[in-house]
Formats: sequence, structure tokens, C-alpha cells
Amino acid sequence: MMAFSFSPTSSSSLLHSNLNLIEKGASLPAQLGCSLICPFRHPSLARKRCTLRKERKEIGHTVASITDFSVDKSIETAALLKGETWSVHKFGGTCVGTPKRIQNVAEIVVSDPSERKVVVVSAMSKVTDSMYDLIYKAQSRDDSYVSALDSLYEKHKVTASELLDGDVLASFLSRLHQDITNLKAMLRAIYIAGHATESFSDFVVGHGELWSAQMLSAVVNKLGVKCSWMDTRDVLVVNPTNSNQVDPDYVESEKRLEKWFSQSPASTIIATGFIASTPKNIPTTLKRDGSDFSAAIIGALFRAKQVTIWTDVDGVYSADPRKVSEAIILKTLSYQEAWELSYFGANVLHPRTIIPVMRYNIPIVIRNVFNHSSPGTTICHPSADENEESSLNAVVKGFATIDNLALVNVEGTGMAGVPGTASAIFGAVKEVGANVIMISQASSEHSVCFAVPDKEVGAVADALESRFRQALDAGRLSKIEVVRNCSILAAVGQKMASTPGVSATLFNALAKANVNIRAIAQGCSEYNITVVLKREDCIRALRAAHSIFFLSKTTLSVGIIGPGLIGGTLLDQLRDQAATLKEEFNIDLRVMGITGTRKMVLNDVGIDLSRWRELLKEESEEGDLEKFTQHVNARHFIPNTVIVDCTASSEIANNYYDWLRRGIHVITPNKKANSGPLERYLKIRELQRRSYTHYFYEATVGAGLPIISTLRGLLETGDRVLRIEGIFSGTLSYIFNNFAGEQQFSEVVAEAKDSGYTEPDPRDDLSGMDVARKVIILARESGLKLELSDIPVQSLVPEPLTKCSSAEEFMQQLNKYDGEIAKQRIEAANNGEVLRYVGVVDVVNNKGSVSLKRYPKEHPFAQLSGSDNIIAFTTIRYKNQPLIVRGPGAGAEVTAGGIFSDILRLASYLGAPS
Repeated sequence: MMAFSFSPTSSSSLLHSNLNLIEKGASLPAQLGCSLICPFRHPSLARKRCTLRKERKEIGHTVASITDFSVDKSIETAALLKGETWSVHKFGGTCVGTPKRIQNVAEIVVSDPSERKVVVVSAMSKVTDSMYDLIYKAQSRDDSYVSALDSLYEKHKVTASELLDGDVLASFLSRLHQDITNLKAMLRAIYIAGHATESFSDFVVGHGELWSAQMLSAVVNKLGVKCSWMDTRDVLVVNPTNSNQVDPDYVESEKRLEKWFSQSPASTIIATGFIASTPKNIPTTLKRDGSDFSAAIIGALFRAKQVTIWTDVDGVYSADPRKVSEAIILKTLSYQEAWELSYFGANVLHPRTIIPVMRYNIPIVIRNVFNHSSPGTTICHPSADENEESSLNAVVKGFATIDNLALVNVEGTGMAGVPGTASAIFGAVKEVGANVIMISQASSEHSVCFAVPDKEVGAVADALESRFRQALDAGRLSKIEVVRNCSILAAVGQKMASTPGVSATLFNALAKANVNIRAIAQGCSEYNITVVLKREDCIRALRAAHSIFFLSKTTLSVGIIGPGLIGGTLLDQLRDQAATLKEEFNIDLRVMGITGTRKMVLNDVGIDLSRWRELLKEESEEGDLEKFTQHVNARHFIPNTVIVDCTASSEIANNYYDWLRRGIHVITPNKKANSGPLERYLKIRELQRRSYTHYFYEATVGAGLPIISTLRGLLETGDRVLRIEGIFSGTLSYIFNNFAGEQQFSEVVAEAKDSGYTEPDPRDDLSGMDVARKVIILARESGLKLELSDIPVQSLVPEPLTKCSSAEEFMQQLNKYDGEIAKQRIEAANNGEVLRYVGVVDVVNNKGSVSLKRYPKEHPFAQLSGSDNIIAFTTIRYKNQPLIVRGPGAGAEVTAGGIFSDILRLASYLGAPS
């Protein structure tokens, strides 16, 4: 290691000399032999001794005094064997942000099984930013740079003291102190001049990497693994192309690497990231986020088998997880995909990192230093197996967004067919130094639009107005329009090329999310589709696009209305089956909202159904049906929405048409919509037939029994229904199945009520209106245009008891009327018959009825038990022997099961396995 010391010449002379050099725009490190600050070593300068003289003509060669540096003669020169025995690891600033994390990195290095390894390390977290801030403060003549530099010194001193000890610690602290002293002198010169050249800045900011690399090297040695540390300014040679970019000189870098390795052979090398040298040995950097670029260049120089970028995330996500909670870790990316995502702002890699490794087909693996169990994301050429995948969701690999953009539109009929117009437009943009992010031109050549950063659009607009003033005045150009507050959304995927339907799927998702597209661009490579949209629409658009490609087609946003007995049972069934449905059938059900009449609970990603009762009780808000609907149908990331109405409310049923019109599927056991006004029923069914929204209501007639679907199956296959007759009420089935012997009718009704078979007020069942609604639903399904009022209904509620003020009063009075119905039962029994409460749809005669009827004991209707329902379909095919459906027709479990079955039927219609 070279040691640097200032000659006894006064510091004021040194600063005066430096100031003159700065004023002339000279590269101070080059003029000073690149020797002002200790950690920069060049063999060509190592044997020189300089003595500070006051003559300005000799300043370039005499400012600093350098002690001799020579290679230990006892070290044999060694040839560098390149190839797959080498692996490269790069650790970012977060990974080495604290002493504990540096220790963790050292342990990863030691435990890595690679035969040979190069470890590229960034400065400690925020240190590089702090170094840039030092330059800014010094240039601004803000003398707080002194205390800021002291803070950096203290930070590294404390870190080293926790990690190192003995002579190693003393040696590092000595070098650190000397570096800080020299930096203060240089910053003082900048402070006086009020200006720093790019070389000055690059030289100063590179110290963070020098310090972190030296500390890590010492810790690795302390753990028993011999290693060398590399100041990559001795090896990496780059040619600056502009203030933000450099091009590596691989030929010269390989020569310097072989020379360096011959003098410092090691199987473990700790190298500085971010910093390099120009061909003239002037210190420089690889610019912002250049440590990844360093690692890739070093991987290429060593022909390594792999470059691992260690960071603080598990890999590359399909979208920004802060914006899309459903974003997933991508197992693989092609080089081109990573390149595209990087360009469009995804937190993947510096865009230029891909180039060096791609040249030698070296994979890059992104891994989490804090989660070794995660395999991370591998960036490489796609494998043959991956190329064989053809599903649409495998085509798009990821989405990225760029915010704070403005769209510039240059439009006019005079542009068509005029050569050089585009050149003139972008020449003007180049003159103001603006960065064009996306370009779109209509094939008519009538307009050209392009996106630039919002902060640059003012200068761009002024430049274009000036450049095309004559064309604007003459009318050849009609306008130069600026649209601010824009964002870009880019969909990236190598297999998008030649895959039909990708654009259609993307635009369909954006349309459903109600997002307007301002401009579109797609390169002929077809690796990305780029759209410009309003900034406020960006997150919604990102979620919608991500969902349509990455979520199952059968991901449903579910809203439950009415968390009572049936709704609550359904929620419990969903809770118990959700995981199985997702894993085995790719059906992903997300209950986004639950609402009752007074309170509701909403969630952006799905309610925890194991706690839904608790959440509804403790974290609910005031019920608001419109807010509930908007939330469930927000389509932030779920492609399909279904509202399940578990109420018996006519008011809720009045919303079905609007929900279907808005693209919301509807599932319900609520009979009010289909048995209400005929006009409303026909309007809903017409909308359903001509839209892509589904309306399922199996549970309105037979609870969990397949009554509606059986009827539809008959009609759709060309059969003609003649008559539908059945016991449709589980409550009345139970009552008449048990109304026998000496037991009175009122006693059976009381028993049914106590067992939970009746409504809270049994008159709701005994009135027959529930059966009448089922009859009218089946009649309408059969093609009859009947109103509920067209159905004659025999009520079992004695007329005087209809006016009872409460259910309790009704039950107390009912026994007074047992005689009449008992007489009917006895008459039926004497004839070998039983009483059954039946609904009939007489399709032939275009009518229906609900009444108490008598059936022989051998009739299927006479052989029911419990609360079973039974329905007989007499059709042309089933004329002599009716088709019979029989089973439980009442109870929360079977009704909820019928609703659940409709949800799964909806999923199958949307693409789930049947």
C-alpha cells in the first residue's frame, strides 16, 4: 500500500496551487500525479518522488510527496486462469450498511463453495450520497462540509472498531485518518474556488468503496480465509462518453488485470465497486448505480461462471410490490427482458450491467442477503423448456412504470411527406439536453409525439416553438402541445414477440380499469409495449395490467351482502375451501367486502375470513351500498367481480340491473328480482343475454338442489316442458311429513319453528307466498310471461290470524283453528292419501297455482321425509315418467352450498377447470 504525505510546504501554498488548477479547469488528480489521496496507487507513479515547489510551472509534477512502492520480491508472479472456477459476488450499500451486516457479508464470502471468487463491494449505505453532498456543500461555500466529513470519519471509525482489532485496526484507522485529512484539504480548495471538476468529484466520491472494501477484506482474513483487496482503479479502464456514461476498455483492462494478479495472486479477492480509471490514469467512476456495472465487467474479465448481485429484496418482481401487492418474484429473466425492465425504471439492475455478462453468456443472479432461503432471480439466456411455454401469462414477464413525465405532441398537415421533420424536432430537443423516453408517430405522418421528463418539457417546448416558428405562422404546423402529469406503463417480455393477443389483452385490461391511453409505442423487436397515460391512472393501470397476465382468469373479487344465517354460512364455507380451490383448481376467491344493513367491512386485498365476524364487529364502518359496490368493483388488481346477495330484500334486488350493466356478475338466493315485476325480470335477462356478465340464481328455488339448471338443460337441448309440479318449501314439507296421528297442526308448526325450519314469523311460510315466488320463477324460466298476481295461492294462515300483531300472538291463537285442517287430513287418510302443499306450473295452459293437495301414499310426493323438496318435470321426453329431482330443500348449509356451487359455476365459465 502506498503511503502519502504532504511536504512541509504550507497548506496555503498547496490550496493556492490547487485553486489555480481548478480555475483553469484542469483535472487535479491527473496534474497531481493522481497522488493527493492515499488509496489510489498506480505502479507507473509508485517509484516517483515529488517535492513541492512554489513555482507554478512545476505544480503539475511537484505538489505531493510520495514514498516508494515496490512489489515484494518474495511473491512469485502468477498467471490468471480465467473461467468457470471463478464466481463474482456483488454486495450493495445496504448489505454493508452496519458492522453486523459487514460481518454477515464476510460469512457469506467464507461459506461460498466456489473455488475462486471476486467480491465487489459498494460503499456503506448512504455514504456515496454523503460524498456527493460534500462536493455540493464545498462548491456552495457551505462550511458544514467539515462536520459532515467528520461524521463520515466517525461512522467508519466506529464500524472498524467493532469489526477489527490489534494492528489491523490500527493500520486501517491510520489510513482512514490520512484520507480524511487529505479530503479536507481538497474540499477546502473546492470551497475557495466554488467549483469542482468532474475528476475532482469522482476522486472524492470513490472513497466510500475503498473504505468498505478494506474493512471487508480485513474481516474475511480474520475469519481465516486469505484474500487480497483490489482497488479497481488499478484494473478497470473506461472511456467517459458523457457526464452520465462510460464505456469499458476491455483490452486494456484485461492487460491490467493480468498484471495486477501476477503481483497479488489470490483465490479470494475483495474489489471496490463503482470506481475505475481513464486510459490516462485519471480516477473516475462508473456513475450512479455503477457498482452492479463493475461486478458485470469484472465477471466478464474473469469469464466467471456466475455473477451474484446481493441486495435487500428476494429477486426481481413482476411489478413494483409497493404498488401491486400481488407482484411475484420472477424465477428467470432473459438478458433482453432485464434490459427493458431496467430502462423503464424497474428496480432490477443498471441498464448497462447486462452488456458485459451477455457477451460471455454469464448468468446474473439477484439474491437477498437477508433471506438466503430465497433462490432469487436468474438473468440469462432463456432455456429450451421456457421457450416451449405458450400460456399468455408466461408471455409478459413484468411491468414497469416511469412517473413525472410530459407528452409533447407536434402536429400539422405540413409534416406529411416532408423529409427531415423528425430530425429537426429531435435536433431541437437534443440542443436543450432533454432525454426522450418514448416516441410515437402516426403512419399518416400528421403528428409526432414523444415523452420527456416533466422538469425538461418547458425547455423542450420553447426550443420547438423557436425552431418551428415560421412553420407555425404559415400553418404547416398546427400546434405544439404539451400534456403534463403523465406516466409510462411498459409491459416487457421476450416471448411477446410473434404471440397474438398480447396487445389486445393489455388494452382490454386498461379499458376495464377505465384508463385512457394517450400514446402507444411498440418496437419491432416486440419485447415491450409502452403506453402513456395520466399519472393519476398509473397505479390502477399497473394493477389491472398485472392482474390480467399474472392472476388466474378465475380470480374473483367477491362482495357478500347479508352476513346473516345464509351469508354467514357461505363465508364459513369459503373460508374452509379457499386454499384448496386455489391450489388444486386455480380458483382464487377474494372476499373484498361484507355488508349488512347498518355496517360493513372492506379490504383492498381480501378479508381474512378466519376473522370476518370479529372484523365486522370491531373494524366495520357505516354501511353504504354504493361505496361497497365501488370498492368491490374497483378492479385494482382483480379481473372479475361478483356480488352475492344473501338477503331477501327487494331494495337490494333493484340494483341487479345496474350491477350487471357495470360488468359485475350477480349470484343470489334472493327471489325478489325474478319473481317481482315481469318488466324488471325481462330487462335483467335481456341484459344478461347480450353481455358477458353472468347472473346465477340456482338457490332461489331449490336451495342446493339443481332445479334451475335441470330446467335449462331440458330447454336448451330442445325438450318442451309441459308441467312442473313440486313441493318447493322445506318448511311446509317438514310440517306435512310430520302432520300425522293424533298430533295437532299447531303443535307441528311449533315444533318446526323450535327446530329452526320456519321463518321467525311462521306466517311467512304458511302464507304460501314463498312457494308462489318459486312457481313464478320456474314459469318465467319456462317461457311464460306471468306476474306474481296471476298465481292463485291457498294460504294456510287462518284469515282472522293475519291481523295478529306478532309471531308470538299468532302461535298462541293457531290451535283454535286446528279442527279444519285436521278434518282434511282425516279425510285424506281414510282414502289412503296424504296432504302435501304443492306448487304447479302448467305450461300447456299458461298458468300456475299453489295449493294444498292430496296424493296416494305410493306417490313419490307422499314418500318424503324431513324437510326434503321434490320437483317433477313432465316434458315431451319425460311424459310417461316425469323427471324427478329430490333432496334437502331448506337449511342454511344447503342454501349456502347452492350459492357456493353458483360461484364455482361462474369460475368455470371464466376459465377454471370444469
